[in-house]
Amino acid sequence: MTVPHLTTALSGPLLDLERRILSAQPEIEHWFRNQWQESTPPFYGSVDLRNAGYKLAPVDMNLFPGGFNNLNPEFHPLGVQAVMTALENMCPDARRVLLIPENHTRNTFYLQNVAALTRIMKMAGLVVRLGTFNPEITEPTTFDLPDGQKLTLEPLVRNGNRVGLTGFDPCAVLLNNDLSAGIPDILDGVEQIVVPPPHAGWAVRRKTTHFAAYDNVAADFAKLIGIDPWTINPYFAHVDGLDFHARAGEEQLADAVNSTLAKIRVKYKEHGIDHEPFVIVKANAGTYGMGIMSVKSADEVIGLNRKQRNKMSVIKEGLEVHDVIVQEGVPTFESINDAVAEPVVYMIDRFVVGGFYRVHTGRGPEENLNAPGMHFEPLAFASPCTTPDCDGAPDSAPNRFYSYGVVARLALLAASHEIEATAPEPLLSFAA
Repeated sequence: MTVPHLTTALSGPLLDLERRILSAQPEIEHWFRNQWQESTPPFYGSVDLRNAGYKLAPVDMNLFPGGFNNLNPEFHPLGVQAVMTALENMCPDARRVLLIPENHTRNTFYLQNVAALTRIMKMAGLVVRLGTFNPEITEPTTFDLPDGQKLTLEPLVRNGNRVGLTGFDPCAVLLNNDLSAGIPDILDGVEQIVVPPPHAGWAVRRKTTHFAAYDNVAADFAKLIGIDPWTINPYFAHVDGLDFHARAGEEQLADAVNSTLAKIRVKYKEHGIDHEPFVIVKANAGTYGMGIMSVKSADEVIGLNRKQRNKMSVIKEGLEVHDVIVQEGVPTFESINDAVAEPVVYMIDRFVVGGFYRVHTGRGPEENLNAPGMHFEPLAFASPCTTPDCDGAPDSAPNRFYSYGVVARLALLAASHEIEATAPEPLLSFAA
């Protein structure tokens, strides 16, 4: 199983990158198989991609994906197969799984994600119950979803070195909570398998660590198929010691913006790209599109006004931002119904199980689309075909999506290296 086959209508220039990926497909799949012999894939993940026509690169890698409700339900069986594979490698005798979602129970879109994920897990033959860190939930509480489904959340309980629910002792714990607020004490030292591991949450994880790992993966892959690694890899820089309210660190931030823009200009000239470079400045931890700005000049980060400083200084859970990633901006040439779009690829274990387009009618091709007003368009599947159309044009729908899946899996591999490298103690390997 590699990547589903799409009917989604796509357009865009023929990419030399796509041609090379297609022609090297056997070598690529063999390379991935060897990589997964050495590394354990994360239980799941989603990757935000940007396709600029001259470059196809990941711009974010989420280890706690919250959009399973946006996937085409007809292809949930792909997810079911992938869950079964993950469990065989991780915990072969697992029967009961405790799923711990985010605390924001008023977000019905997010709860529909939890329902979709629960359904996939149950279809894989698991007993799934939902536990929550939310202190407001002190007894089993049922929520009604817009599509008529119901979800019941229960307070977590700790018995010795095990975490579970009243009357429910799970074999494994699946986090769909990114731990932005910190790693709760109730998870400390539990003997069950917890995936993703707590240190993969945003209390510990940093985007710059991920993209440093991705640098190595992209370089190896580029050598394999004979491409410039820059065509699949955005430049980035790290700036810490920031205080947006006190305007501390502005000069260092401006220097990082300047140097990154200069590196991009060199590549644009090398590749004959007529485009004004830009960078995305974003918090080095966290999700939900908070703490992000698009910048074309270092002058733009000097003397930010109050509104801009407020926007950049705080992310999810009210946490203050003191370090950022300055990432090469990759414009998107993709659109759906004249609205700017970017693909998001979902994976379970080492397999692509689907994806969707994030679409925003109020944003431009150089802006962050993960913002209020966005909506999602599920990628439509023609058949459960899991291979590219080797006789088709490089930018035909299945081949374009195969390329998306390859680059997304590179980010997943980088996340595996990142998790292993940042583990507080050596991780047990569950790889077969």
